Order: sequence, then C-alpha cells, then structure tokens
Amino acid sequence: MRRIAFKLQLKPGCLAEYARQHDALWPEMAALIRATGVSDFRIWHDPETDALFCSQLRADDVAADAIRGHPVWQSWQAAMADLLETAPDGTARRWPLNEVFHLP
Repeated sequence: MRRIAFKLQLKPGCLAEYARQHDALWPEMAALIRATGVSDFRIWHDPETDALFCSQLRADDVAADAIRGHPVWQSWQAAMADLLETAPDGTARRWPLNEVFHLP
C-alpha cells in the first residue's frame, strides 16, 4: 500500500454543499473507489483558503488512476464541477502533494 495526497480547490461558498454531497456519496462511487484498490480516503478543509487536502491508500496506482475512464467517476466529476475549480476537460483540478516528513 502506498499513501498519496493531493489538493483540490473549492469555489467560494461551496463547502456546505460539497460536504452534503460527500455525506450522501453514491454507493456506486464508493464501490468503484474500493474496487480500484483505494482505501482510507480522507478529505480535510482549510477554512483560510477553501483548499481541500485529500489522502488515500492505494494498492495499485494503475488501477486507481484507471478510475478516470469509468462512467460513474465521470458523472461524479460533472456533479462536483460547480463546487470545485476544474481543468479544461471538466474534471476537478488536482495538485499532487509530496511527503516531506513521516513519523511512524
């Protein structure tokens, strides 16, 4: 297992709706995430910047990255597009984060 982390950027005023959508995460989206070997997926919010910090454990980077081609993932991205900054293809912009310290 490998932990990865990335940042997303909420649009102003969208935290409550973003949290509501995740509290009601589609069962098929949760199943898809798990099926690609992702576990312990966490999201934190920085209230100063509205940035979201995400981390997850991955069993297989190739399988986890392949999620982007799945129709359920694409539908979820479309549902989140009004809440997050997006790339030109309509998916949430992600900024990878590099680990600089770990205290096991």
